[in-house]
Amino acid sequence: MKGFIFIPVFALTGLLSGCVGYPRLLSYPFDPGGRSLNSSASELNPQISGRYIVFTSDRRGSQDVYMFDMVTSSLIDLPGLNSLDAIASHPSADDDGRFIVFAASRQGRSAIFFYDRETRQSRNLTADLQAEVRNPTISADASKISFESSFNGQWDLFVYDRSGQRLNLP
Repeated sequence: MKGFIFIPVFALTGLLSGCVGYPRLLSYPFDPGGRSLNSSASELNPQISGRYIVFTSDRRGSQDVYMFDMVTSSLIDLPGLNSLDAIASHPSADDDGRFIVFAASRQGRSAIFFYDRETRQSRNLTADLQAEVRNPTISADASKISFESSFNGQWDLFVYDRSGQRLNLP
């Protein structure tokens, strides 16, 4: 019996039992009024952070950032985040849902924005960067933001701290 591997049944059962319940399928009802996770509009770029899902949607006529609370099954109000003259994309939230980063294009110029739900303020992290930017993500503790930039003529990764300072990583 060369090449035969013997695995006791109880060991195999123990390995497989760790898979129970994962992945879970979450189902949220469709809401034609646009007050839930799913609507008749396009829902794009979903990202899960802790109890929240952030995504973009054109449910109000422009592509905006939305946040859904999976515990209360409701949308979170984000005053001061969305703008009528910007197309938002690729939102990302920290683990407690206080901070959101997202890309936005305004008058043909892309930028990475940082939004604080507590202060209801949004600010451009890449205002001084003369390049296209895309696909931001924020760390779990909201201390770092990474994104792609065409600054060097190709798509490179940049990492900034929360205040908007570029971090030089080896």
